[in-house]
Amino acid sequence: MKSIFRLSAAALIALATTAAFAAEYTKGVVTKIDTKQNKLTIKHEELKDLGMSAMTMVFVAGDPEMIGKVKEGQAIEFVADRVNGRLTVTEIK
Repeated sequence: MKSIFRLSAAALIALATTAAFAAEYTKGVVTKIDTKQNKLTIKHEELKDLGMSAMTMVFVAGDPEMIGKVKEGQAIEFVADRVNGRLTVTEIK
């Protein structure tokens, strides 16, 4: 019984690790920065993970420090996800 539990735990860890690496970066351009609201407006390519076509939309910055690392007109690659029901940029490179 213990070996089945260990195997199941190992499978869950492997699955979680795979999901973490599965995040796909999307290309976009920052068109507006709202520092007071901690939001970025990004004109982006298709967001495959979220099932959204290419468009311009507003995202919450997952980390407030992201706001200071980008400029309007800057090309970026980013990961977006739904966090607490809000479209959120979770990573920028």
